[in-house]
Amino acid sequence: MSPACDCCGERMNKLNQQVSVMRKEIKNLRQMLDSAVRAHRKHMISIQSAVSKVGVCEPDRTPPPPPPVSPQAALERGNIQTVPIGYITSCFSVKNGTPRQPTICGPSRAELRIQQSVFSNPEHAVVGLDQYSHVWIIFLFHKNGHLSSKAKVKPPRLDGQRVGVYSTRSPHRPNALGLTLAKLDKVAGDTIHLSDIDMIDGTPVLDIKPYIPEYDSPHTRMCIDSEPNDSNSDQPQATTESPNETADSFNLHKDSDVIGERPNDDAPEADIPLTDSCGVSAQLSVPKDLHNVLEDVKHYVTQGDLCQLSCESKDQLSDSPKTERPEAAVDHPRYGEEACSTIAGWIREPPVGSLEVRFTPHAQRELAEFLPTHLSGPPESDRPRFRFLRSPEEAAAAIRGVLSADPRSVYRRTRCRDRLFFFTLDTADITCWFGRGFAEVLQVRPAEQLIASV
Repeated sequence: MSPACDCCGERMNKLNQQVSVMRKEIKNLRQMLDSAVRAHRKHMISIQSAVSKVGVCEPDRTPPPPPPVSPQAALERGNIQTVPIGYITSCFSVKNGTPRQPTICGPSRAELRIQQSVFSNPEHAVVGLDQYSHVWIIFLFHKNGHLSSKAKVKPPRLDGQRVGVYSTRSPHRPNALGLTLAKLDKVAGDTIHLSDIDMIDGTPVLDIKPYIPEYDSPHTRMCIDSEPNDSNSDQPQATTESPNETADSFNLHKDSDVIGERPNDDAPEADIPLTDSCGVSAQLSVPKDLHNVLEDVKHYVTQGDLCQLSCESKDQLSDSPKTERPEAAVDHPRYGEEACSTIAGWIREPPVGSLEVRFTPHAQRELAEFLPTHLSGPPESDRPRFRFLRSPEEAAAAIRGVLSADPRSVYRRTRCRDRLFFFTLDTADITCWFGRGFAEVLQVRPAEQLIASV
């Protein structure tokens, strides 16, 4: 062996010895640390026992609980603990493809069963509800994914433009409350059957209120408040006529000559100045008991013209002087121009238009295989069956309603144009794609079949 190799061997031996010594020292340090930990524990136990014998308790550093607040005080502060009265069983099982508004998909159906934990007799809570055709549903957006909210949002209908959250119906709000107007099909025991819905399966419902057009529709309010009062009554009389019936009745009196006739020659007369269509003033003798009626009709015409002008040509009226309503013609409170409801322009004419919906022949054949839920006869295991939809034709109408409103988000519409779109309707999984101005349904498969294949 060369001298260089002997020198290297000696160095290696020294290094190995040093490593073994270091390992022993580390082992000794670990043993000392373990013994110190055990001694510290024994010392702490002895101190605690001594303190407990003396009677001195260890101070609690946790903050004291806040004083209890009565439910009435919490309610006055606006703090309430919500309890769902029931959960929606819907034909939409996921968020993807669920309509954003209730009127988009008419055949969409759902069921709401009142929980027994809220009322001991839940069927008593819905007695009389079947007398209404529509109900307001107050619910929670329980699938938001996050509770954060922003002051400005990007509604899909605006195609990426920002607008204030309170001018939209976005689900991402400080309080994730939703409101929808659903059609009431029937009430069976403690279960409410709905249609024209936009809620997914499992949605917690907080409250139900009946829809009353006389209170909830501005146009109906205008028709009711524009009716003449009885001279012997100080309060306006309620009416059950629909807005169309009221308008037809008014047009009948406006276009006929019944106002100029005198039903009784012995009745006192009064000269009332009238203005014809050409603006020429004339004197017409009519009974005095029709004087109030004529004043109300004249006010109705003037008010209707003002309402129409304010809704259709606000820009033109902004430069012209405002026409003030004569105080003499107002004999009871009216809503006036407020009865003419207006909405944002992007709601009526959005940047995103409606889409044409097409079905491939293969998708039509697959949809025709589905059986309605109410079909009588022996169940067929080889054919899928709907749970809410009543026929393949109704399912096709529901699919058209969903896709014509373009259910894609702004991100999918701009970044994922060439990708397929999937959504679930009742027991069917629909596959489609979007082109320029149209949506085409490619496949309609049973949901359980798709899950089994995956």
